[in-house]
Amino acid sequence: MTGTDERRFARASWANVLGNAAKILVEGAAGLAFGSVALLADAAHSIADLIASVVVLVWGDTRFKDPDASHPHGHSRIEPLTALFVGAVIVLLGLNLLYESALGLAFGTDAVFSPLLLAALAFAMVDMYLVYRYTTWVNESIGSTALHALATDCLNDLYTSIAAVVGVVGLFFGFGALDPIAGGLVSLLVVSQGIAISRENLPYLVGAAPSETERETIRETLLSHPDVEGVHDLTVFYDGTVLEVEAHVEVDGELTLLAAHGIETDLVQALRAIEDVGDAHVHLDPSGIGEWKDADDPTGRGPSVP
Repeated sequence: MTGTDERRFARASWANVLGNAAKILVEGAAGLAFGSVALLADAAHSIADLIASVVVLVWGDTRFKDPDASHPHGHSRIEPLTALFVGAVIVLLGLNLLYESALGLAFGTDAVFSPLLLAALAFAMVDMYLVYRYTTWVNESIGSTALHALATDCLNDLYTSIAAVVGVVGLFFGFGALDPIAGGLVSLLVVSQGIAISRENLPYLVGAAPSETERETIRETLLSHPDVEGVHDLTVFYDGTVLEVEAHVEVDGELTLLAAHGIETDLVQALRAIEDVGDAHVHLDPSGIGEWKDADDPTGRGPSVP
């Protein structure tokens, strides 16, 4: 990733922080003034969104740092970790909204209708839509799982605001129960999307394998080298959002050390050129002798010579 990408990431993160802060101030003020549970719940929803945005802003750009002594494989696991945090926050918000909706349906609300409630919601929806569009636009070139999670959360905000609009319109017509009913339906969608974000990022953190198609692409890349006679013990797994490759490659056992080193270099460079592959480790084996761990002599050196 370039320095330009890092700056774009930071700007998109700041857009989410400022957008959520503005939404909280406007909706919170209107909700307190007219006793609207719907607006206060939507504002409270955005408080947690604000926290998630700050987390992404502070830690999400760690993906751009080079490997160092404390993180020799880089910092690519930080980004899916922040995205997983955002997903968990979305799930908790959805469950809280479901709880508030159930309370509102059971005990009713004391909210008073005002056009300012609709004005505040209109501001919130435009605000979140603009943040969503900007975050999505920036992420088209970066491919950040954390920014993707924030963009999804912006869509959740639009849905919850729509539910609040239904509730406020219900107040106008004297049907206050529309607010908790709409909120309950939207809360289920919010929980579903939070779970989807968490499931999407969990494999990046536990070293899961990629698809069989990606694995086969890596195998074919190794076998395409003219000096490679076979591939075994191929391991491909996620280290953060990038793939790590470990492979044993069979070559002519009579090659010089210099020639073998050249082949290994070619293979590592070819693997690293594949999209999503972060690093590769290739071990060269003489073809036709089998693996050392399968031999009668574990040292692989054969009988000793007196």
